[in-house]
Amino acid sequence: MKSQSTRRHLIQAAMAAPYLQREEEYELAVRWKEHQDQAALHKITSAHMRLVISMASKFRHFGLAMNDLIQEGHVGLLEAAARFEPEREVRFSTYATWWIRASIQDYILRNWSIVRGGTSSAQKALFFNLRRLRARLNQGTEKISSTEMYREIATALKVSEGDVALMDSRLSGPDSSLNAPLMEDESGSADRQDFLVSNDPLPDEMVSASIDDERRVIWLRSALGVLSERELKIIRERRLQDDGATLEALGSKLGISKERVRQIETRAMEKLRVALLQANPDEAAFIA
Repeated sequence: MKSQSTRRHLIQAAMAAPYLQREEEYELAVRWKEHQDQAALHKITSAHMRLVISMASKFRHFGLAMNDLIQEGHVGLLEAAARFEPEREVRFSTYATWWIRASIQDYILRNWSIVRGGTSSAQKALFFNLRRLRARLNQGTEKISSTEMYREIATALKVSEGDVALMDSRLSGPDSSLNAPLMEDESGSADRQDFLVSNDPLPDEMVSASIDDERRVIWLRSALGVLSERELKIIRERRLQDDGATLEALGSKLGISKERVRQIETRAMEKLRVALLQANPDEAAFIA
């Protein structure tokens, strides 16, 4: 009841505020920009609160409190007032509309779901236009399939069909808690999260892999000792760096042909394999 009373008061105050003529609006904007006149700012924002309310009402179907939408729209209105340049001779309402809409949309994206949605311009366009486009496509006498609908929406908004399908599923129902009980019997209850499958390795597998990696690093460092200085340089630059040097680049650096670099590399790799096998005969399958 209190929220309805507050909203009613906001609407009444907005409707009672007088419209501003172009000359008066320009004068107020100049006073605010050049002298930070708070009275001028208040008069400009009060005269445009009906624009905020009108814009907020267009987003009421997202299920958020109308008072909050109006408040966020007012934030956008103040941002527009702070950035407005009266010398460009553009009406303030035209300039403020973008900021009001952007502020409300940002609030909806942050609060509509506990799961953070896409923040790119394409994802925002998909979020705010999917329902409208779907309703328009369903107006015809012949119903179209979901696949065809997703294809048309994806083409119109320049996103992938997969993104359209994912957003449609998100908008079709509310968030579900991972702790929501799915079943309950004599042995106890089971939550939704109990049935989620992780593709990550098990903890013991991760520890085992880490130990194996450390052991192999020690083996490799020991085996590198059998290489000559030039062989070691070639192996390090060709095999032990994320971006391995090309045969041609390494040949130019060493003053030899790229074919000679390849021959030295092949010989060095064979020497490493032999050294590793001699030091770790039980790991022959891994080394080979």
